[in-house]
Amino acid sequence: MSGRTVRQYLQMLASAGIRHLPTVRLPAPAPKPGRGPTTVQRRPAPDATAAPSSTALMSKSTVRVPEARADAAELLNQSFDTQEAKTSALCSLSKMVADCRRCSELADSRTQTVFGVGNPNARIMFIGEAPGADEDRQGEPFVGPAGQLLNKIITASGWKREDLYICNVLRCRPPGNRNPLPQEAANCREFLDGQIRIVDPDYIICWGTVAAQNLLNVETAVGKLRGRFLSYGRAKVLCTYHPSYLLRNESAKKLVWEDMKFFLKELESADA
Repeated sequence: MSGRTVRQYLQMLASAGIRHLPTVRLPAPAPKPGRGPTTVQRRPAPDATAAPSSTALMSKSTVRVPEARADAAELLNQSFDTQEAKTSALCSLSKMVADCRRCSELADSRTQTVFGVGNPNARIMFIGEAPGADEDRQGEPFVGPAGQLLNKIITASGWKREDLYICNVLRCRPPGNRNPLPQEAANCREFLDGQIRIVDPDYIICWGTVAAQNLLNVETAVGKLRGRFLSYGRAKVLCTYHPSYLLRNESAKKLVWEDMKFFLKELESADA
């Protein structure tokens, strides 16, 4: 049972008048494969750079990093100097994803895989959490209610969706829209790294805690990561709240817009 399910169940009991509820302490999510963040602008580095807790280390030991696919390694060993080369490579990687069955539960329940969309030569990459029901049905990330809100953010920022590259930590929908499990994220990491390698964006925006923690290999919540640039490879990384969180928490929209203005100011400075 996921932590979210436990919390919802306890809230349901409380609303029914059952007040003597046990205190539940959930373990922190395991750190994911990847490289840690380095602060390159603004405030000092976050707690995310601290050594993992003993609980996190124990959780990490249960995650098995799958052996890299030989065909993917061969593909990603190439150079991608043109948009045509990037388009072809993303198409090949997408076919590998479509055949993937590393996560048997997700493979059995999915309608289709949701690889990624957008400009293969994009300067900005968006990374979200995982496909939902609408994404699973249409095969494209961020097309449901959260995606519609994201489109409004994109338009307000002066961008077009087709100018960006958009993908998720997972390429299959988790049952019930639960958070990705650490092993599922590890199984899918090769494909996320492949997309980053091919597109080679200047900037990455992580939408939500799941995306930020998985990309940067940290346990820190997105609320403590936002408001400054971190780094992943050569890309500058900005973390902010997921659009689905904004649908549940109207007040957070102001914070996301602050993050977007900060991001736009960086772009303006870089282009000056």
